Amino acid sequence: MIPETPDAATGPAESAKPTEPVETNETVETVETDAGPARITWHRAGRDARLVLAVGHGAGGGIEARDLRALAAALPAHGVTVALVEQPWRVAGRKVAPAPKTLDVGWRGVWPALTGPGLPVIAGGRSAGARVACRTAGELGARAVLALSFPLHPPGRPERSRADELLGAGVPTLVVQGGNDPFGRPGEFPEGAYELVEVPHGDHGLAVPGRAGITQAEALAVVTDAVVRWTGPLG
Repeated sequence: MIPETPDAATGPAESAKPTEPVETNETVETVETDAGPARITWHRAGRDARLVLAVGHGAGGGIEARDLRALAAALPAHGVTVALVEQPWRVAGRKVAPAPKTLDVGWRGVWPALTGPGLPVIAGGRSAGARVACRTAGELGARAVLALSFPLHPPGRPERSRADELLGAGVPTLVVQGGNDPFGRPGEFPEGAYELVEVPHGDHGLAVPGRAGITQAEALAVVTDAVVRWTGPLG
């Protein structure tokens, strides 16, 4: 499968707005699935945890993506445990992601571990991971879906829309999309029962150019602020 998330989506984690220090419990867990071993890196919110946000990576990068790291750093202070999920193909060191149905198998396989803490689980992901979250949300009982850089269509091919996956999630959904994402700019998205937040000037990796008038840290703050606000009433 052709990667949907360029390697530019990854890079050093950058903090969003400073928050009060919070003790987090970061642990790594390997989970056996029918697609092979997957890996979960937990960033726990502690005794005040009220939700789990499980986030999968794209087809061209891993959990080191700047937006995933920003969420892992910011959300535990707000009672949301963040679980960064690495698909089996990535754990195995392969360079190319498998077919969508195999990605769904891997995601289904980690779901019991994600529900283990006994909290409502938000299914999330960036790019290809967002598609997985949307496709499986209903059957797995996800509380909501967080779609980061949803690949509405391949670059330059708007006729190959994947809007049906997004619109079919069936649960509260937040899309966070770069203003200059070649996989789908905010204005291209159809009307539907979801919320869309734009990261000004952001590309598919939510990176912003130096001339944008917004720093990378400010762009990531748009992401984390939106997710903190949106998760508030969910659990």
